[in-house]
Amino acid sequence: MRSNDPSGKANPATDSTSAGSPGVRFLTVPPDLAGQRIDNFLQARLKGVPRSRIYRILRKGEVRVNKGRVKAEYRLQAGDQVRVPPIRTAEQAPPAVAGESLRSLVEQSILYDEKGLMVINKPSGLAVHGGSGVRLGLIEVLRQMFPQSPFIELVHRLDRDTSGAIMVARKRSVLQHVQAELRAGRVGKSYLALACGKWPRGRKLAEAPLRKNTLKSGERMVSVAADGKPSQTRFQVLERFAGATLVSAEPVTGRTHQIRVHAQFVGCPLAGDSKYTPDEDNRRFRELGLKRLFLHSASVSCSLPGGESVKVEAPLSGELEAVLATLRRG
Repeated sequence: MRSNDPSGKANPATDSTSAGSPGVRFLTVPPDLAGQRIDNFLQARLKGVPRSRIYRILRKGEVRVNKGRVKAEYRLQAGDQVRVPPIRTAEQAPPAVAGESLRSLVEQSILYDEKGLMVINKPSGLAVHGGSGVRLGLIEVLRQMFPQSPFIELVHRLDRDTSGAIMVARKRSVLQHVQAELRAGRVGKSYLALACGKWPRGRKLAEAPLRKNTLKSGERMVSVAADGKPSQTRFQVLERFAGATLVSAEPVTGRTHQIRVHAQFVGCPLAGDSKYTPDEDNRRFRELGLKRLFLHSASVSCSLPGGESVKVEAPLSGELEAVLATLRRG
C-alpha cells in the first residue's frame, strides 16, 4: 500500500526532528493510517528512494517504531512513533505516466466497481504495483485514471504473470474489512490452471511447507522444504487432455507462488511457467500458441462491511481459450 493521495502527497503525520541527530525524523502515525504496513508508510514519505533501500534500512534497524526494530510487514498503530533515519531522496525519477492504450486496457478490464470495492481482470504481464525495476503497475495506473478518488489500494496481490480477478479498495474501511476476512480465511479465491501431464487421480489436496528464497540476481524462488511455512492448496480436475490437465485451484493459505510450486510438487507443473516448469514441457505448449503462464484468477468472493456478499468472475483471455480449443481438438 502506498500514499492514499493520488497526487503523490503523503498522508499527514506529525513530524519532529531529533536535536541530537540532525536529519533524523520522528513521525507520529495518525489514526487514518492505522493498519498500514511500515514499508508502504516509508515508501510514501521517502519519494524516489528504491524499495530495496527501504527494506535495507528496516533490516539494519535504522528505522524504529516506538524505539524497537520492526520487520517490513509490521502494521502500524495509531500513535506509533516512527524513527526515520537521514536518507537522500534526490535520486527521485519522474513519475511514469500510463499511456492511452494501457489506460484503455485497464478500463476495459474493470469487472466490478461498487460500494468501495473494485475488481479488475488483470492482464498477464502487468505488475500489480511499481518497484523492483517496474516503474508502473496496476495500482499506479488506477490512481492516474481516477485522480478524484482519495483512496485506491490493493486488497491482495497477484503475480505479474498471473491474470484474472484482483480486488482493489476505494475506501479504507473496505480495505480493512476485506483484509481481515482474508486473514480469517473467509475470502474465496478460485484459479484455473493448465498442468503438464496427467494429474494423479484422487489428488485433491497439496499440503507441503514452502520456503521463499532470494537468488543473488534478486529473483524470488519458492521450494518445498521441511522448515518452510505450512501451505495448502485444494485442486479439482476439470478436464483431461493428451499430456495436460485443466484444474481449478483454491489456495487455503496465501504463500508466494503457492499454486505453482504445489503443482510442481504433485508432479504436474503449470504450462508456461518459466520458473518451475522444465523447458521441454514449455516448448510443447509454446507450439500450441501459449506464450505466458497458464494461471488465471477465475473468481473472488467476499463480504462488504455492511454484510453484503459479492462474487465476481473473470473470463479467460482469448489466448488461453484458444490453447484449450487446440487441446480439445487433440
